[in-house]
Amino acid sequence: MTTSVPASRIPEAVHRRRWAILGVLMLSLLIVVLDNSILNVAIKTISTPAPVGLGATQSQIEWAINAYTLVFAGLLFTSGLIGDRVGRKKVLLGGIAVFGIGSALAAESGSPGQLIAYRALMALGAAFVMPATLAVLMNVFEREEQPKAIGIWAGGVGLAIAIGPITGGALLDHFWWGSVFFINVPIVIIALVLMVWLVPDSRDPRPGRLDPIGVVLSVVGLVLLVYGIIKGGQLADFTDPTVLATIGAGVVVLAAFVVFEKRSDHPSLDVSYFKNKVFSSAMAAIALVFFALMGVTFFSVFYTQSVRGYSPLQSGLLMLPLAAAQMIFAPRARLVVQRFGNKATTTAGLVVIAGTLAAFATFDADTPIWLLEVVFFLMGTGMAHIMTPTSVVIMQALPREKAGSASALSNTFRQVGGALGIAVLGSVLATAYRNGIEDKLTALPAGLRHQAGDSIEATLGIAQKLGPQGKLLVGPADDAFLHAMHVTAFWGAGVALIGAVITALYLPGKVRAGEQEDEEQELVAAME
Repeated sequence: MTTSVPASRIPEAVHRRRWAILGVLMLSLLIVVLDNSILNVAIKTISTPAPVGLGATQSQIEWAINAYTLVFAGLLFTSGLIGDRVGRKKVLLGGIAVFGIGSALAAESGSPGQLIAYRALMALGAAFVMPATLAVLMNVFEREEQPKAIGIWAGGVGLAIAIGPITGGALLDHFWWGSVFFINVPIVIIALVLMVWLVPDSRDPRPGRLDPIGVVLSVVGLVLLVYGIIKGGQLADFTDPTVLATIGAGVVVLAAFVVFEKRSDHPSLDVSYFKNKVFSSAMAAIALVFFALMGVTFFSVFYTQSVRGYSPLQSGLLMLPLAAAQMIFAPRARLVVQRFGNKATTTAGLVVIAGTLAAFATFDADTPIWLLEVVFFLMGTGMAHIMTPTSVVIMQALPREKAGSASALSNTFRQVGGALGIAVLGSVLATAYRNGIEDKLTALPAGLRHQAGDSIEATLGIAQKLGPQGKLLVGPADDAFLHAMHVTAFWGAGVALIGAVITALYLPGKVRAGEQEDEEQELVAAME
């Protein structure tokens, strides 16, 4: 899917406009990645009751995020195979068009349920865009220029992480909540015109077969598992029969997926890769770090906006140190790996992540904000020193011809780890919050009592409707949320420490200097 093409097969006209083509591919990648980072600062606004927002509950917000992530992760492999078979340009055009249509519909959603459905539609398009951009890139650049081109391509992710929260905050300060989705539409139109004009088509002369059964099993299993976890948090009861049945069904379907893929001669996921302990530990590190970080990012938005009172734009600016640290240290992390090795670098990065997550357990309503900025910067630093060495290890663990599969698998584990992090840590947050606030809601009517316990935004929304009497709920709501945040932060820190133990046990140490040059191109290809 991502194999390079000999220089003699690249037409001169394509070679001349290769950097312009890269710019178009970057534009496509930017809006796909930007959308999730924009959504992070819009969470509080969408949680606010109409007409300002949709009045979405915490579990509905989780599904608005996870519907995108699960569909995206579940279809990555299949979309790559379809692109190889029918042509990457066609798939890229179709994917970006579907993404634009989904964005327009999401912007006009009239309920949380509609938003979740349209986010899934956006993910359907995004899943075809991400692999196709890299596949096109590999077919328009000569071998010696590919590392540089892919490095610029991957840098688009860091740029999107940096500007997403600021863009989202600026839009929410001046427009309605749907503007964070509608902003994609004009960019999609520009990208489509430029793609038709500039981007050449290409396909694999020997494409792999599709695996529809595997795709269906993986998506259904993940959806059931995540739904059960979120439902347990919503009910504050993981022993509820419906919750247990749903989680159990998800585990069974995922087990069936593994068995089916193991026996298939054209699997979406080659499970034999995981017999390699080094490969498995690197994948576990990627999944666990995104599990912890996505869960914490989810509650940090409520902390900065609901408890501390910052606007969406200010909240976005507060997250800049995290993105800045990644942009600064990710390109330089390979130097740390050369000096200390993969094992030491990755393990230290996970320990730093665990420490920053634990630091959230010390924050309260009047903690100096510069401490939050330091924690975000250290968090981004730790993340940069995890992603680079694990990407190196993944590329070393598999044969060179499996580079495309390894890259896609790494991205899938990243997405699934993040989805489960939001589901599990979001459920921990919801359960701890409900347990902390329910004694303070006894004066409310029975119908409002359960609704008010869903999240801090639900409590504050009802408090605002009650007028002066409702002001008595603000203090207890803040206290209950801070307690819930502390509990959730410790869970996230524990997950990061488990990852540190795994990498300390199974990742290889220092790499011999003679092997470094060969690995650099593989590292860049593995980064996304």
